[in-house]
Amino acid sequence: MTTAVVLSLAALVLLCTLALLWSRWPVWLKGLLVLAVTAFYFYADDALHGIAGLPAREALPERFVLLAAVIEEPGAKSKGALYVWVNELKDGRPAAQPRAYRLPYQKDLHALLDEGMKKVRQGISQMGSTEPKTGPKGFSWLRPGSDEQNVKIRDLPVPQLPEK
Repeated sequence: MTTAVVLSLAALVLLCTLALLWSRWPVWLKGLLVLAVTAFYFYADDALHGIAGLPAREALPERFVLLAAVIEEPGAKSKGALYVWVNELKDGRPAAQPRAYRLPYQKDLHALLDEGMKKVRQGISQMGSTEPKTGPKGFSWLRPGSDEQNVKIRDLPVPQLPEK
């Protein structure tokens, strides 16, 4: 599927190049064509990252079941990251498919995920919840990183079976 998208983008660029070189369109229309194709490229790149199975850089869902976590500690070449595979809980039921998320590295979240994964390996399912960190009010898009969350992980309650 990714190959088909790449080939279609290459065909679009080829058609755009031919239109720019051989057409008698006014200069403003050619400039508009270049801007439209450039904007479409960035839109398609963003959409492909969501489709290709790469971890989402979005915020974690409000409630989720922790399935796996991989920690990339900060070093000389990278800032580090936390890769988390979760299954969102909607109305008390898990979503149909799990999702991978990429979170910026934080030492306290690293320790929390590490402890949660130890319990998962012991067979104790872990449930997580998130809430936005409180901070100064105003335009959040002016403050990069203001979409950070407080993450809490605890044991998933054991379901109660009805009596016979």
